Amino acid sequence: MGIEKPFGKSAITVDEARGMITSAIRPVAVETIGLQEALGRVSAAAVKALTTSPPFDVSAMDGYAVRADDVPASGIALPLAGASKAGLAAVPTLSHGTCMRIFTGAPVPAGADAIVIQEDVESDGERIVFRTAAQRGLFIRKAGLNFAEGAEVVAAGRVLTARDIGLLAASGHDSILVHRRPRVAVLSTGDELVASGTGIGPGRIFDANRPALLALVRAWGGEASDLGIAGDDDAAITAALQGLDADLLLITGGASVGDHDRVRPTLQALGLSFEFWKIRMRPGKPLMFGTLGDMPVLGLPGNSVSALVCAVLFLEPAIGALAGHDASGPRFENARLVSPIGKTGERDDYLRATVSLDDGALLVEAFSEQDSSMLAVLASANALLFRPAGAAPAVAGETVKVVRLDTLPGF
Repeated sequence: MGIEKPFGKSAITVDEARGMITSAIRPVAVETIGLQEALGRVSAAAVKALTTSPPFDVSAMDGYAVRADDVPASGIALPLAGASKAGLAAVPTLSHGTCMRIFTGAPVPAGADAIVIQEDVESDGERIVFRTAAQRGLFIRKAGLNFAEGAEVVAAGRVLTARDIGLLAASGHDSILVHRRPRVAVLSTGDELVASGTGIGPGRIFDANRPALLALVRAWGGEASDLGIAGDDDAAITAALQGLDADLLLITGGASVGDHDRVRPTLQALGLSFEFWKIRMRPGKPLMFGTLGDMPVLGLPGNSVSALVCAVLFLEPAIGALAGHDASGPRFENARLVSPIGKTGERDDYLRATVSLDDGALLVEAFSEQDSSMLAVLASANALLFRPAGAAPAVAGETVKVVRLDTLPGF
């Protein structure tokens, strides 16, 4: 039998639950991949530049390279002594009393210390006439301006972007050490559930949780494994988990304490060590977490709105912890209430809402319908309006905290 922690009947806070989840998770193993595969992956170690960029002084503009002392004022004319362009095998040398044509990105000739842009010169046929004095250092990008050899270009635990990939390539890398994608297995439970696209009979509903959660796992950097639907039956749940090889098991439904809620007792019989099974939030009180051997198990409510709100608060940081990057949970922002809202009870509220910008200020308005069965409302929302337990009624114009759903990948 698994071990059940001594929480009794008391629910814990969202922050306590998230902390227990992420502290119980260890990052998955690492692998080396090519840069073309690195978008969205998480760096497993800091990466240092293999070269200096630029490796030599280069021109920032098209113009003429000079020694500043040779062009102390406008009206100076100098003979042209060749050209410097990008891709030269060797850096040319500029003699005193001459100038050299130069193009953007080309190496600055040895001896030159200024660039006069082409708009500030004219030619008399044999010489270049400068209409302005040269300024030492002007329009020259010094060697190492971008980065020096040995400088850190990517930190450990970073979700790699196209910008990072470009920087890695510029610094001499064609591969990078990353955490492999966490494998997350998703199982829906409930006698009432059928897969969408199949026939639906009396007393049955289509399973919305599993397709949505599989999509979020992929959007948040995991490899999703579909375990299908198991009925409210110990044998069916056990069979669905046979041969499971995953870094995280995600189950929806059946985690409460009713006669037909069979997830907890089935997992206990398989050896699950429980950490908690309910939290002080709405929607989403029946949230379960524990470990089955070395594998974390997260049980979300069967209600679709509750399951998806809990995914934002708990699944995303759990995948982040597995992948080796930030696992702090969603970012809260300040917004101004458009309409008044009532007080909260003994649980934190995450109201489905819409946010908009008005002259640079973020405004938020909660939907009038907050029933946790209304997935259509959540689909229309672009934010969760957070109200702490015991909060007094709030009036229009008051500042509140929101989580922007439209900034979460895939949500």
